[in-house]
Amino acid sequence: MEKILPTIHSPDDLAKLSDAQLPQLADEIREALCSLVSTRSAHFASNLGVVELAIALHTSFDFRVDRLIWDTGHQVYPHKLLTGRYDEFPTIRSKGGLMGYPNPAESEYDLFLTGHAGCSVSTALGLRCGDELARPAQPRNVVAVIGDGSFMSGIVVEAMNNAGGLKKNLIVVLNDNKMSICPRVGGLAESLDRLRMAPFYTGLKAEVQRLLGRLPVFGDPVERLISQVKAAMKAGLLGGMFFEELGFRYIGPVDGHNIKQLQKYLSMVRQFQGPVLLHVVTEKGHGYEPAAADPTGFHAPPPLSADNNGAIAARSTRAVSYTEVVRDALLDRMRRDPRVVVITAAMCQGNMLEPIRDQFPTRFFDVGICESHAVAFAAGLAKAGLRPVVDIYSTFVQRAYDQIFQEASLADLPILFLLDRAGLVGPDGPTHHGVFDLTFLRPFPNLVVLAPGDKADAAAMVEWAFDCPHPTAIRYPKAAAELLRPDAAPIELGAAEVLRRGPDGAIVACGTLAGAALKAAKRFAADGRRLTVVNARFAKPLDAQTLLSVIEESPWTLTIEEGQLQGGFGSAVLEAANDAGLDTRRIVRLGIPDRYIEHGERDELLSDLGLDAAGIVAACRKAMARRSQREADRLRVI
Repeated sequence: MEKILPTIHSPDDLAKLSDAQLPQLADEIREALCSLVSTRSAHFASNLGVVELAIALHTSFDFRVDRLIWDTGHQVYPHKLLTGRYDEFPTIRSKGGLMGYPNPAESEYDLFLTGHAGCSVSTALGLRCGDELARPAQPRNVVAVIGDGSFMSGIVVEAMNNAGGLKKNLIVVLNDNKMSICPRVGGLAESLDRLRMAPFYTGLKAEVQRLLGRLPVFGDPVERLISQVKAAMKAGLLGGMFFEELGFRYIGPVDGHNIKQLQKYLSMVRQFQGPVLLHVVTEKGHGYEPAAADPTGFHAPPPLSADNNGAIAARSTRAVSYTEVVRDALLDRMRRDPRVVVITAAMCQGNMLEPIRDQFPTRFFDVGICESHAVAFAAGLAKAGLRPVVDIYSTFVQRAYDQIFQEASLADLPILFLLDRAGLVGPDGPTHHGVFDLTFLRPFPNLVVLAPGDKADAAAMVEWAFDCPHPTAIRYPKAAAELLRPDAAPIELGAAEVLRRGPDGAIVACGTLAGAALKAAKRFAADGRRLTVVNARFAKPLDAQTLLSVIEESPWTLTIEEGQLQGGFGSAVLEAANDAGLDTRRIVRLGIPDRYIEHGERDELLSDLGLDAAGIVAACRKAMARRSQREADRLRVI
């Protein structure tokens, strides 16, 4: 049978296919997804679940004119295959290849870089209102596809409330697969579960509404009683009332793997006036049995092997990660301290918290994709005398910025923030690199910010943080944990650790780049140059005494950080040196420049940015040359 997928160069080509060919196309898309994950880690189960939905959308709308937003963007692979990116598809999530999320630089069919959850309804409503103002004579359909995990975000309710009030034409497709990355949680999730079990809902709603409309109207107080009976019947019999009370017409649930049925309902909802929510039921991992049975494990699995029936390969030889080191230290503390509770935002698996969830179910809280709530919730727990831990990726904790300010820092509550995936995270790219936390956390009074230099630091910092009476953040990368020295100095508030001393220059490392700094220093030692290497440990408060003495004693000082240079650790060192009246020209900063970093393997990106050992050596040589030039200029003046 001749392959269809290679002939799809744009959605226009879908119009040439018969109804009977569309299921074949769906099968070929799944084959392409399976082929991809045989070579590299990629988002898998979520994309298997939206194949038919993507086909139905692109055969029901013209998204060169109409608008389409995917939320979150990791379910966008079938969309990419249908919009002219088949030939490049094997490059996805590799350096220089396609991004694993929507990317406007790749295609006119991608409108936003949607790597985080919950914003699609807001941006879709903005597009709808903007199009009406800018092009009133050329109306467009606007469609937001949002997963049920993302749907629990507070911003979605805010957007739906606004859309219901504006009464603009807007189509929200709720892709309900009972999952975010991990199983979804909360009351709204339970409501969706009830709707999934009532496929007769749409017809029942019409019948009940006709029945209610025939009830006679009596005077007060009987009228009030009848009104209450009507409301009770609606609440009990009409699923989707939550959405309809927000001003959305609710349609569903609809089988998300039946292309013809999806096309029928998409054609229907585009005729409605006002906002409408189409509830589509899908199966995460659909069409690939191992992924359907374990959608969490197959969210973004390591490369799959054909010789083990598609099972995820054992990871026994994999090095222990910083995530595991921190998790184990936290677990150990929880066994000894009943006050410790852990909060995550739909990332139990990503943060490797399953042992904590299983051993301490009453002290583990997954609040869903609701980071702002997670931090405010932690503040309440802390006020009640507990020691809450908020374990969230660095790039996602940004969503709780106001709560970090008000509920944590201003209140000076002992909340521990564990910022996993700090720094460069590799194939996920600019939406997920955790490179801004040092900059946005440094300004807050009361907040202590730590960055471990190695495995020993990471475990010790977790233990130390529970004795700190202030809000504390520990940032660590998505990387294998290394051990730099057998005997680490104890953690003390605001105290750095000098790893080696030398008179020819100094490197001050914030975080796990301390290992690369030591390697660079050893290369200079082979040439007879001895450098000082400092493991900063604290980004706030700085160890001003140690760092300023190093700057004074060294001909030059290089600061390095896996974070943005603007307002980051190096900036803090410059500020301290300036306040002390030191010559700041002797300080050179190395970190992430003022631009977004594309996707690639972490080691590739560190090398490109000069943040590996070779790059640090080059930066040191440049600092030496600059110092020599200043000395030469001074002598010429004399």
